[in-house]
Amino acid sequence: MQLDLFDIESMPQTEQEEILALRKELDEANYKYYVLSQPTLSDREFDEKMRRLQDLEAKHPELADKNSPTQRVGSDLSQKNGFRQMQHRYPMLSLANTYSEQEIRDWYERVCKDISYKPEIVCELKYDGLSISLWYENGILTHALTRGDGTHGDDVIDNVKTIASIPWKAGNGLPSFEIRGEILLPWESFERLNKEREEQEEPLFANPRNAASGTLKLQDPRIVAKRGLDAYLYYLLSDQLPADTHYGCLLAAKQWGFKVSEAIQLCKSIEEIMAFINYWDTERKTLPVATDGIVLKVNNLGLQRQLGFTAKTPRWAIAYKFPAEKQLTVLRKITYQVGRTGVVTPVANLDPVQLSGTIVQRATLHNEDFIRQLGIQEGDRVWVEKGGEIIPKITGKDPSDSHQEEKKFQFIKYCPECGAELVRDAEQAAWRCPNEDHCPPQLKGKIEHFVARKAMNIDGMGSETIDLFFAKGLLHNIADLYSLKADDIMSLEGFQQKATQNILDGIEASKQVAWHRVLFALGIRYVGETTAKKLARRFPSINSLRQATGQELTEVEDVGVQIAESIRQFFLKEENLQIIDRLRKAGVQLESADTQTVTSSDILAGKTIVISGTFQKHSRDEYKDLIEQYGGKNTGSVSKNTSFILAGDNMGPQKLEKAHQLGVGIVSEDEFLNMIGL
Repeated sequence: MQLDLFDIESMPQTEQEEILALRKELDEANYKYYVLSQPTLSDREFDEKMRRLQDLEAKHPELADKNSPTQRVGSDLSQKNGFRQMQHRYPMLSLANTYSEQEIRDWYERVCKDISYKPEIVCELKYDGLSISLWYENGILTHALTRGDGTHGDDVIDNVKTIASIPWKAGNGLPSFEIRGEILLPWESFERLNKEREEQEEPLFANPRNAASGTLKLQDPRIVAKRGLDAYLYYLLSDQLPADTHYGCLLAAKQWGFKVSEAIQLCKSIEEIMAFINYWDTERKTLPVATDGIVLKVNNLGLQRQLGFTAKTPRWAIAYKFPAEKQLTVLRKITYQVGRTGVVTPVANLDPVQLSGTIVQRATLHNEDFIRQLGIQEGDRVWVEKGGEIIPKITGKDPSDSHQEEKKFQFIKYCPECGAELVRDAEQAAWRCPNEDHCPPQLKGKIEHFVARKAMNIDGMGSETIDLFFAKGLLHNIADLYSLKADDIMSLEGFQQKATQNILDGIEASKQVAWHRVLFALGIRYVGETTAKKLARRFPSINSLRQATGQELTEVEDVGVQIAESIRQFFLKEENLQIIDRLRKAGVQLESADTQTVTSSDILAGKTIVISGTFQKHSRDEYKDLIEQYGGKNTGSVSKNTSFILAGDNMGPQKLEKAHQLGVGIVSEDEFLNMIGL
């Protein structure tokens, strides 16, 4: 961008700096929102900053930049996510947002003025999910593209096919068409997912939209299928549309088998529009999915074409965003919770207040830095907000509350559970209790992690049962599980023979759990489910892992110095070695059942492999595991980086065509097994 020196020097320096700062901040916010699913700004904050930037750029056209956030939609494209990127047939633009009912009236008046009469307006709920574009050829779903940067999107079709409300086949005799909508995670599924993550001490999703976005970008459709995604479709595109109105197209899509919301109304006046908005501002709280506003669209498609587009938004549509619901209440007391890894989390105990249909009495305060940034302390009146988020959060305090400097908030110095002196964890900006071998919440947390579904999967051992067993002295660590006796359990209130036997059967079955899951279950700090798999492939037994040097550990993919040091420290503790010895004597699998796959793990190193078709000797999932065990990488789409396609019967014709175009080799089932020596 070349600018005349005089133009820059004549411009107020503060506004020039503000433009550059806003562009940088909004670019970062877009990346964190769309790619990382970790928003740093609320929708309203983002829109206000965007509007400020638009005003400044209009005032200073000499600083025009085609790469400014005002000129493009946010992008969820990622070069590292493994999905094939495709160009949209029609650009996926954002809608202009407003939080003002007056601006809705102004938009309606502009539309009426531009076309010289009052058009029909379709009012729809604005679902808070992830935009998706579904392509159908001869009624068959062929691609499913995310919004991406508005021009290109990621094809996530394998994940989308796991969503029950999206048909794979839409009917016979239909034209080629594209239908757009929103991928959502219903409240019920969201709460279940966050409960699972909380039990694993994984970061919670702030809202269903983030959870849906993160889920749709997962590489394993099996995990996606378990999370319970849903979808609503709201926009049909084709060269052969079934109607000349948006409303008529939606009715046709519904007849074709697509899930179209019932909350759609054809309005003929501004009064009907405002009545629709006011009704759903309250009624939306009863819906099973998250909504954050209302979308208004001119119904007649010819008028839509006449009204056209701005650089990034259609002139024939606008979105009204509901204001986030918040209440002022009193922060009565700050208490502290100790997690499985020893992290101490402050919790705000509040005067009860109603938000989004529920009574809120507690809200997380995250860590010491968060409290200091807000400048809050016990006795302050604070703002509690929910908005589209199910997790209550404190967003600020009543500015009329003031305290002397000497009363400034101080984080506790000692563990509220065991009394150990806390240490500051610079990596997490948090305080931790270092007494992991004797602090009750940490001990119980380790047991909860060990018995979890993704770890040892021991039924009947929920948190309440573990609390009871711990309190009664039956459990002190994970090895004690394998010493439990039926008589000891049945002596406790509420435990009959059947419940007791279920627990003992679950413990016995856990002895057959594979080595990589046992490694994850041990709860070594920073060793998550995926890292445990990679470590288990490289080190076929707990003895080989224990003897590994720091350099050998960091040679494993995704294992850095921090993880390697955590593993080494784990094996230096005598308490851990004693527990491992007891697990071994109990019959827990502490080594791989098949060491051959480990010793041959580099045969496919550096190769990227696509699996297509059906197989006779192993399932597709088993072949995916074999590829990883021998050092290769699975991917779902054919590209120039594909080493070869492992092809079974009925290989997908599109993948075959793409392979021929790019010169990618085809390997049969028998050829592949010979390749890896099986």
